[in-house]
Amino acid sequence: MPPTEGLTDRTSLRDFLEIRYEQLEEMNLEAKRQRLERTPVDMVREQRVKYLSDEKRIKAVTVCFADLEGRLHMLDYDKKFLLRSADNLTFDGSSIRGFSAQHESDLRLSIDWPAFWWMPADVFGPGKVLVFADVLAQDGSPYAADLRSRLKQFTSELYAKQQMIANVAMEIEGFLFRGRDAEQHYPETNQFEFISTGGYYHSLPGDDLRRFIDAAAEAQRAMGFANEKDHPEVAPSQFEMNYSYSEACIAADQVLLYKLLCRQVAQNLGMTACFLPKPVTGINGSGMHTNISLSQGGKNLFWDKDGDSGLSAPGWDFIDRLLNNASDLCLVLNASVNAYRRLDPHYEAPNQIKASASDRGSMVRIPLGNERSARIEVRSVAPDANPYMAVYALLRTGLEGPQSDPDPNKRSRTRFLPDNIHDALRLFKGSKTITDLLGESVQSRFAEVKLASAERCPKALGSLIKRAEVQFHHEVTNQYLWNRF
Repeated sequence: MPPTEGLTDRTSLRDFLEIRYEQLEEMNLEAKRQRLERTPVDMVREQRVKYLSDEKRIKAVTVCFADLEGRLHMLDYDKKFLLRSADNLTFDGSSIRGFSAQHESDLRLSIDWPAFWWMPADVFGPGKVLVFADVLAQDGSPYAADLRSRLKQFTSELYAKQQMIANVAMEIEGFLFRGRDAEQHYPETNQFEFISTGGYYHSLPGDDLRRFIDAAAEAQRAMGFANEKDHPEVAPSQFEMNYSYSEACIAADQVLLYKLLCRQVAQNLGMTACFLPKPVTGINGSGMHTNISLSQGGKNLFWDKDGDSGLSAPGWDFIDRLLNNASDLCLVLNASVNAYRRLDPHYEAPNQIKASASDRGSMVRIPLGNERSARIEVRSVAPDANPYMAVYALLRTGLEGPQSDPDPNKRSRTRFLPDNIHDALRLFKGSKTITDLLGESVQSRFAEVKLASAERCPKALGSLIKRAEVQFHHEVTNQYLWNRF
């Protein structure tokens, strides 16, 4: 008798949770609504724990957190274990770049129950849900290098003290390349292979780029992103999928989920979704244009129909503070060697320290808006920036940062952002503004991990992409490669 004859099909023994996309969207939008309306955490925790206990088809809970560089880390906990041990989840922080030293390695995870997602089973596998967590020090206090906690605390205090809400939306560009793990294989191939060369807004409905965009956008809608539009971008094989603005911490969570979804969908199709700022020489790079507005009592504080470019005085004050501290913030917004290739004026580079309603070379743009949509767009943010650190730094600097002379004539003077990571590092390390924002310890740690990457790459960028800037990029590399250096 053949070895498999008479054996039960293993899949028939399993009954793991799989939810239709339409229902997923409803559930995830309801979870987002609870976050936006600030439903008491204890009430949400009780609801989530009851759901996990009652839903027998869930096998594991994926718990997520971000490291200092903004890379997403995921731990799958058995559901029954998580429900028993949610108040005592620990991990080895010394294995995370920029986190704790070996002698103080144990860190804790505190489940952020409102930041809960139901996931498409065809992307993540059946029987799993996802939740973000805050990182805690050994004594249970918020861990200083967890910028998600820092952003959440700042925006919570902003609302508690002034009833002010920070609204944020990111426009995240990326590239789609042929083959799986194209970034990891770059040191061998020394090239990326385009999927499509159709260009801006153009691709055939059934080509590989469009198939990827459609599948990724469907997954994003199912996860409650509230998508608005998706399309190929200017460069070959480049894409962008836009979704609605949200509260700052939710928006930053969605950045990491957006990249995770895109990478997994691409891998399922035998491709690679790449978020390097400038992976290919001679074409436009990718950005993460960050749109910001502030509201209070339902009123958009950045709107003034009679203001310069339709922006209010508080809006211009916010911009002036950003421009005054732009060079100090540059490493936060452009945190890799490769990011400085994007700040090239030949490719719509947002490298000018000025604000404009029309000039896309400006660091800050004021999009055409109305009472509902008036906002500022910070264009100099790279897609590999830590979204929590970037949003936190932009909000705190825009609201509290040192001011320059408010003379509007000075806004038109052209200054440029640093064009290499070494200058950006020097400005970052010497900045009192950054010390006030992050604290000396986090400032030092971030500079240390960025310098470690920079020292593994040629100091002069030159005109061609170098293998090291891909191989040792913080979203590509791993401990094995670093140990072999």
